[in-house]
Amino acid sequence: MNISTGKLKGSGTSPYVWAIASILPFYFIFQSSSTMEIITGIILTIMFFISLRFAFLSSRWPVYLWTGILIAISITMTVQFNFIYFAFYIAYYNGNIRNRAAFLTLYVVHLVLTTASINYKFVLQHEVFLSQFPFILIIWISVILLPFNIFNRNKQGQLEEQLEDANKRISELVKQEERQRIARDLHDTLGQKLSLIGLKSDLARKLVEKNPEQAKSELMDVQQTARTALSEVRTLVSQMRGIRLEDEFIRIRQLLSAADIRFIPEYEEPLPNISLFLENILSMCLKEAVTNIVKHSGATQCTLRVVESHDSLRFVLSDNGKGIPKDYRKSKGSGLIGIRERLDFVNGELGIEGEGGTTLTMSVPKVIKDTNREGYN
Repeated sequence: MNISTGKLKGSGTSPYVWAIASILPFYFIFQSSSTMEIITGIILTIMFFISLRFAFLSSRWPVYLWTGILIAISITMTVQFNFIYFAFYIAYYNGNIRNRAAFLTLYVVHLVLTTASINYKFVLQHEVFLSQFPFILIIWISVILLPFNIFNRNKQGQLEEQLEDANKRISELVKQEERQRIARDLHDTLGQKLSLIGLKSDLARKLVEKNPEQAKSELMDVQQTARTALSEVRTLVSQMRGIRLEDEFIRIRQLLSAADIRFIPEYEEPLPNISLFLENILSMCLKEAVTNIVKHSGATQCTLRVVESHDSLRFVLSDNGKGIPKDYRKSKGSGLIGIRERLDFVNGELGIEGEGGTTLTMSVPKVIKDTNREGYN
C-alpha cells in the first residue's frame, strides 16, 4: 500500500491556503475559557500535523493506524472546539492512498464519523458552530468529493507513467528489431558477396599462370560481384535513412507520369509536421498503393488527398480504373495485406472502396514530431 505525496511546484496559491488553514485551529482553541482545554487543543493540533506527516511517509498497515489517529483528533476538535476543518486535511490525504481497498475503507470511516460529528453539533445548537454553516457545508462536500477526485487523478497519472514506460520499451524493442534486421540484411548481402569475391579471387590467383583467360574471366566476375554488393549496400543505407513524404510524392509523380497516368495532388504544402517513423510507414504504404495502380488498375487518372484533423491524418488515394475485385483478400500479390499490416503497427486503419475505380483511405493517429530530437537514433 503506497502513499504518493505531490510537490508544491506549480501549485500557485495552494501553499498559502494550507498555511492559513494550519493557523486557523488556534483561533478556535483560544476561545475556550479553560486553560486545560487550551493546552489540550494545542497538543491535539500539534499531534495532528505530526501524525499527518507520518501518514504521508507510511505504507502498508501503518496507514490505517495514522489515519485512525487523524480521524480521532479531527472528531475531538469538532466536538470540543467546533473546529471541523481538519476533515479537509484527512480528505486530501485519503485521496492520495493508492491501494483501492484501503482508500475505500478509510474514506467510508472518515465520511461516516465526520457526518455523525456534524449532526451531533447541530443537535446541540452551539452558536459558534452554527455560525460556520456555509463553511461546514463546503467541508462536508469536500469530504465526499475531494478524495475521489485526487484518487482518480493519481490513478490517471500512474496510467500515464505506465504508458510512457510501455512506449519506451516498445521503442527499445523496435530498435533491437531494426538492429537484427540490419544484421540479417548485411549478412545476406555483404556476407554472401564477400565470400564469393574471396573464393573467385583465390581461384583467379591460382589460374593466373596456368590459364590466364579463365583467370581474367574470374576477375571480371569479382568486379561484377563487387558492383552488385555496392549497389545493395546503397539500397540498404537508403532504406535505413527512412523515406520522407515529400520525396515519395516526387517519386509517385514520376512513376505515374511514366505510366501515362495523370496525377492530381490535392494537398497543401508544407505537409503536416509528423514523426519521421510515421512518414516512413506512410511512404511505404503509398509506394505499394501507387504500384498497384500502375500494374493493375488500367487507370488514366489518380488523385491524392491529404486530410488533417486535430488527432489524425488521412491519405485518400483514388483512381478511375477498373476497380478492385471482390475477392482481393484471396490475392497474395495485391500488396493490400502489407499496407494493412503496416498501418496496424501504428494503430492506423485502411479503408477500401472498389466501385467506379478504387479508393484507398489510409488513416493514422497524428504524432507530432519532437523538433528537439533527431528523427532516428
